[in-house]
Amino acid sequence: MPSSRLMGANHWLDPLREGERGPDAKGMYMWAALSAGPVWDIAHGRSHPVWLAVPAVLAAAAGYLVTVHLAFSDRRRAQLHALPLLAAVVLPSVIGFQGNWFYLQVMLAIAVGTAITTRWLPIVGLVLCGVTFAVRFATGGTVGESLVLVWSVATAALIPAMIIRLWEAIRELQRTREELAELAVAEERLRFARDLHDLLGHTLSVMVVKAEAVRRLAPRDGQEAARQAADIEEIGRKALAEVRAAVTGYRGKGFAAELASARKVLADAGITAVLRVAEVRIPPEAGALLGWAVREGVTNVIRHSGARRCEIELRTGDEGLALEIRDDGSGNGAAATAGAPTARRRGTSGGAPEPRRGHGLVGLRERLAAVGGTLEAGPLAGGGFLLRVTVPYEGDDHP
Repeated sequence: MPSSRLMGANHWLDPLREGERGPDAKGMYMWAALSAGPVWDIAHGRSHPVWLAVPAVLAAAAGYLVTVHLAFSDRRRAQLHALPLLAAVVLPSVIGFQGNWFYLQVMLAIAVGTAITTRWLPIVGLVLCGVTFAVRFATGGTVGESLVLVWSVATAALIPAMIIRLWEAIRELQRTREELAELAVAEERLRFARDLHDLLGHTLSVMVVKAEAVRRLAPRDGQEAARQAADIEEIGRKALAEVRAAVTGYRGKGFAAELASARKVLADAGITAVLRVAEVRIPPEAGALLGWAVREGVTNVIRHSGARRCEIELRTGDEGLALEIRDDGSGNGAAATAGAPTARRRGTSGGAPEPRRGHGLVGLRERLAAVGGTLEAGPLAGGGFLLRVTVPYEGDDHP
C-alpha cells in the first residue's frame, strides 16, 4: 500500500505523463480571490464613495478573469486589449482607495505573467514594479513596505510566466520525442524495403532465367531440365531463408547493437536506461529475435508509456534466454502496438495461433512461437509495464 501511494504521488502533475495538459485558465481563476481585500474594506466602511468602490472591485475581478481566459485562448487580444483595460481599472482604484486595495496590484501582476510570456515580460514587469513602488510610497508607505509590495508583485508576475514557458518547452520535447520515434520506425521500414529488394531482386531474376531454361530443355533433354529445376529449388530455399532472416532482423544489427541503440534512444528521450545483461554467447537467430524484442519494446516505451525509467534485463534459466523490458510509465505501453484487446497476452509454441492484427509485437510473437519461445506483455501491479520474451537456449552448445 505505501509503495502504491508513493507511485501515485510520483505521477501527480507529472509533465511526461500521457494526457497531462499543464496549466490552463481554470487554474488561474482562483487568484481573483485577491479582490477580497477591497471587498473587506468596502464592508467595513473604509472605501468611499461606495457607489464607486463597488463597481471598481467588480470591474477589476471581471477584468482579471477575462484576461487570464484570453491568455490561453487568444493571447494577442489578452495583451493588447484585456490587460491594458485591467491596468486602467486597478491602478486608479489603488491610488484612490489604498488600504487592502493594494492586493489588486498583485492580481494585476499575475495577469501580466499569464498573458505575457515573451521577451516583453521583463520590461512590463519592471514598469509595473516601478509604478507599484511609486504608488505605495506616495500614498504614505515606508520604503520597506513599498519594497515588500514590489517583491510580491515581481514574484506574482514571474512565477506563472515561468511555469507556462516550462510547460511549453515540455510539450515541444514531447512532440520531438514522438517525431524521433516515428522517424526511427520510418527508417526501419526503409531498411527492410532495401533488404527485401537486395535479397529478392537478383534471386528472382536467376529463378526466372532457369525456369525459362527448364521450359526449353524439357521436350528434348529431361536430365538437364531436372538439373535446372533442382537449381531453382535450391535457389528458392535459400531465398526463403534469407527473407525469413530479414523479417526477423537476422540481417539487422543484432542484440548487442540494438541494446546500444536502445540506450542512446532512451537517453535522447529523457528516460533513464538500466541495463543488466548476462555474459552469454547468443546464437545468431536468438540474437535477432532478442534484438527485435528490444527494438519493439523500447519504441513502445518511448511512444506510449510516459516513463522516466526503463530497465532491460537478460538472464539465463531453465526456459532459456529471458529478456525483460519494464518501465515505470502510466501509458498503454506495448499493448498499444500489439493491438491487443487485453493488457496481457502470451504466445507459445503450443495451442491455437492468435489471428494476425498487424505487425510489431504480433509478428515477434509468431516468430517466437515458431522456435518454441514465448512473449508476455502486461501492466505491473505497482505501476508501469512489462514485456517479457523467452528464447530457447542450449548453454552447453554455446559456452
